Amino acid sequence: MKVVKFGGSSMADAGQYRKIREILMADPERRVVVVSAAGKRFSGDHKITDLLYLCHAHTQYGVDCSNIFEMIRSRYLEIRDELGIKLDLESEFSALKSGLDRKMVSQDELASRGEYFSAKLMAAFLGFQFVDAADWIRFKFDGSVDQEASYALLKDRYKDFGIVIPGFYGMMPDGKIRTFTRGGSDITGALAAAALDADVYENWTDVSGILMADPRIVDDPQTIPQVTYDELRELSYSGAQVLHEGTIFPVREKNIPLNIRNTNAPNDPGTMIKEAFDGDSDPDRFITGITGKKDFSVISLSKRGLSGQVGYLRKVLSIFERHNVSIDYVPNGIDNVSVVMPTEAVSSSLYTIMAEIQKELEPDSLTVHDQIAVVAAVGRKMAFRPGISGKIFATLGEAGVNIRMINQGPDELNIIFGVDNKDFKTAIRVLYDSFVK
Repeated sequence: MKVVKFGGSSMADAGQYRKIREILMADPERRVVVVSAAGKRFSGDHKITDLLYLCHAHTQYGVDCSNIFEMIRSRYLEIRDELGIKLDLESEFSALKSGLDRKMVSQDELASRGEYFSAKLMAAFLGFQFVDAADWIRFKFDGSVDQEASYALLKDRYKDFGIVIPGFYGMMPDGKIRTFTRGGSDITGALAAAALDADVYENWTDVSGILMADPRIVDDPQTIPQVTYDELRELSYSGAQVLHEGTIFPVREKNIPLNIRNTNAPNDPGTMIKEAFDGDSDPDRFITGITGKKDFSVISLSKRGLSGQVGYLRKVLSIFERHNVSIDYVPNGIDNVSVVMPTEAVSSSLYTIMAEIQKELEPDSLTVHDQIAVVAAVGRKMAFRPGISGKIFATLGEAGVNIRMINQGPDELNIIFGVDNKDFKTAIRVLYDSFVK
């Protein structure tokens, strides 16, 4: 049995609904369907969830949102009528608007209605049963998902027939609707797959899998055919916009493969994500993906005899902890330590932190460097290729890219380096052209 999740672009209009029906008919194992709210139909169009949040903001300030609400309502009625679905949505929209006008609808509940109406329409279109996410996804008071209770509830409601579930939300212990963070429909699908011990969790979107590099930087980057959960975690952390970060954990716990597919190109195999792979789809390629982020700051300090001072690094990091600054990387040498974090995270407390470091640790030198970009080459096979780091840095040097920082773990799952912001795109293009293309 497969759990399939369709994102906003796959739910944008009636034509996309028809594509989904064909995808489901092509494989009878696809029996549990999770859907997002309707996304953009074209450039300049609006996502339904954005409109819902905007509608709630209007009502909170006493501003009439009737025009925005009508855009939402007419979008779903248009899909219904074009598909010839017999479903009374008018009364539900009327009740929702009445509650909104009286400020009886919370932001989370209103935002969840995009997925709710998508699922109602899809269930009627397919002839599947509608199962409300609020009937089985249970949050704890701290906002985390009660997986044990949620899994038991869905198993009780699923009886080996087709069902459609709205993504993005569940229910708190007090009966109120709570949403995940944006993109949370991915999590709903993963929870459903884990609850039902699915053979595969298919996540359908508008790209044919995970790309090896950002298409805004590299022209027509290749798709990654296979990636491990560890590699995916590294790619996501280092900047690749792949999946909602909470998606991985439910299916990984159950060792369920995750397949990223393209609704608009259903015959493309996409990207398969697993804990490990027995074979190798491309033995000559050792880099799985190249990604990165700009606008980091690096605070560097040095002191003679630093390597022999017990607890020195702890003292450095504790200063950042006091100011609630999360550290991304800590490259170091014999008598020097560098601390790397997003500039935005430290901007308000930078000079206070620098002063405390100077006072408490008395370094011989203390400097800060801004406008730093962090680039990561990720690949599970790099550990088995001698001299990879040297080849990467030599290639970047030939292209005139100055390396400002290097960070690499002993498992060699990734090689992370810092460059000036101005060299960010060049570094990614050079690596892609040299080691992939």
